[in-house]
Amino acid sequence: MADIPSPTLPERKRGSGVRLVYEVLRDEILDLTLQPGSPVDEVALAERFAMSRTPIREALVKLEGEGLVATLPNRSSVVSNIDFLNLNAFFDALTLMYRVTTRLAAEFHSAEDMAQILRRQAVFAEAVDAGDELAMIARNRDFHLTIAEAGRNPYYVQLFGRLLDEGRRILRLYYYPNFQRRQPHPFVLEHEAIIAAVAARDVTLCDRLAKDHADQIVRLIQDMIARDLRQDLPL
Repeated sequence: MADIPSPTLPERKRGSGVRLVYEVLRDEILDLTLQPGSPVDEVALAERFAMSRTPIREALVKLEGEGLVATLPNRSSVVSNIDFLNLNAFFDALTLMYRVTTRLAAEFHSAEDMAQILRRQAVFAEAVDAGDELAMIARNRDFHLTIAEAGRNPYYVQLFGRLLDEGRRILRLYYYPNFQRRQPHPFVLEHEAIIAAVAARDVTLCDRLAKDHADQIVRLIQDMIARDLRQDLPL
C-alpha cells in the first residue's frame, strides 16, 4: 500500500511572523499592557506565537530601533522606561515636530493627502464622542502622522512618529483617570482649525496653530504629572 503523505500546514509568508509579533508587542507597549521596565522573554514569546525565536528576535530588533525595547548587558530585553528626567527635551522636540510637519503639509499636500487627513480626523472625533480614551490617544497620533506624511519629508515622519509614540505612552499613563468628556472637545476644534489652515496653504497660520496645539498637549501632560505627584505626597 502506497504511503499517504502527511498533511502539511500552510506556510506563513516570509516576514509575516515578524510583522505579527512586532505589531502585537508594539500595541501592548504603547497601551501599557506591557509596562515600562518589564522583561521581554524570547522563549515565552516563541511559545505564545507558536513560532521560532528568529522572527521574535527580528521583531525585538525593530522595536529596539524605535526606542520601545532595550537590550540589557546580559543580552536580555525589557520594555524601555519612559525617560521622565528628559521630559523638557522631549517637549521641545515634540513641539518643533508639530510645527515643522504642519508647515510642510501646508506647502506640499495633495488632494489625496487632504482626504486622508479628513478621514483620520473623523475617526479621532468618533473616539472622542465615544469617550474611548485608548482609541482617542491612538487616533490622535494617526492624525498628526498623516499630516507629517503630507509634508513629504520621511526623516521628519520617522522622528515625529517616535515622539508621538512616546507621548502616547505618557498620555496612557496619566490620561485615563483624568479624561473629561466635553462637547465640542477642544482637541477636535483645534484639529479642524489645523485642517483648514493646511487646506488653505497658510504656512504662517499652520505654524501658530500647531504650536498652540502642542503647547496644549504639553501643559496637559505637565498638569497630570504634577497632580499625580501631589497625590503621592505623604501627609
